[in-house]
Amino acid sequence: MKIRIYTINGCAHCATMAQLCDRADVPYEKVLVGEQADCSLSMFDFTAQFPEAKGFPYVLVDNKPVGGLVESAKLFLDKGLVSTKKK
Repeated sequence: MKIRIYTINGCAHCATMAQLCDRADVPYEKVLVGEQADCSLSMFDFTAQFPEAKGFPYVLVDNKPVGGLVESAKLFLDKGLVSTKKK
């Protein structure tokens, strides 16, 4: 499973998405979006490439759009990568 997470600086949901991937022990690629020098993709290019994106994080799994944090968490649950049970 190839996961790409589009993020912006200072986004708490983006950080939680990365934690979810770590918890599920799945590798992911993080793409920083914005106009700062450390960003991989401009906001203009991001919105042109993904006009359906409503916010951040924006997640692709196997190059198919999944959506944000909630949709990704549901996918991970469905695939058995994480559980809702407390340890």
